[in-house]
Amino acid sequence: MNVIIPVAGLGTRLRPHTWSRPKPLVSVAGKPMLGHVLDRLSKLTLDRVVFVTGYLGEQIEQFVRENYTFDAAFVPQADPRGQSDAIVRARGQIAGPTLILFPDMLFEADIEALDQAVFDGAIFVKQVADPRRFGVVVVDGDSKVKRFVEKPAEPISDLAIMGIYYVKEVRKLFDAIDEQMQRNIQTKDEFFLADALQLMIDKGFDFRALPASEWEDCGTTTALLSTNRYMLSRNLETPDIPGSVIVPPVFIHPTATVHNSLIGPYASLGANVVIENAIVRDSIIDNGAHIESAMLTTSIVGRDAFVRGEPLRVNVGDSADIDLRSTVENGRD
Repeated sequence: MNVIIPVAGLGTRLRPHTWSRPKPLVSVAGKPMLGHVLDRLSKLTLDRVVFVTGYLGEQIEQFVRENYTFDAAFVPQADPRGQSDAIVRARGQIAGPTLILFPDMLFEADIEALDQAVFDGAIFVKQVADPRRFGVVVVDGDSKVKRFVEKPAEPISDLAIMGIYYVKEVRKLFDAIDEQMQRNIQTKDEFFLADALQLMIDKGFDFRALPASEWEDCGTTTALLSTNRYMLSRNLETPDIPGSVIVPPVFIHPTATVHNSLIGPYASLGANVVIENAIVRDSIIDNGAHIESAMLTTSIVGRDAFVRGEPLRVNVGDSADIDLRSTVENGRD
């Protein structure tokens, strides 16, 4: 099995974290999201993994080279023109069965079964309550894909496209992308992969919609924190740190230092993080960050950042009413 992973996007919805690193290297549950995706591929026999890189692509290559041993190739997408434009950059690198993964989500799906697939391709999907937010597929009674619809105004299908695709022969997909570009078939001024796949389906290629059991988005800060909660809920290990209170589920890297603090629930502390006299819950604290005398919730703190709060001392008498929120929150000038 070959794999194409487009990682050239700017990740604007995750700024400021993506000013200094590509989106797939933003941390969730103690590991870059790309690491979670690549670990999910460990059960496959991988021939080659092609990364289509862009802004800060050298960081992607460094991460992969340092942590994985599979055959990897890195091709640039200097002038991004959409998904199809990214995928066709892998031409000349691979042939045969190929999985295409967009790594801004975490998933659980039976990708191992694709080795025995008899159809021409597959699109992994998840049933959603409101399909208007997603691209969807319309299928027949045998889960055969008939057409793609981007963010339908009417609920014609509840099968949302996740960003995981399989083609039995990737060269046929490259040919479809060539036709797509020659005919200038674009959606929102970009060459979307769905349009190239639709060309294949219109010519009789058999694509199936396959279900995924889990689909966790990582594309925005809100989604990233939600996915962090999901990943941590599967972690049953709770470290014992004398002098501090740890409320599971959490991830605390072995090199992190926690002193006189309350951590959790749903807190991820990366390598060499230092937490002192603080409360951190429902947050992601990345490698090397230092939190001191602060209370953080639903927060994301980047690498080597320093957050310092101000401890308070009060001596409060009977029937007092003390409001320690900021003046802005209280509505005062």
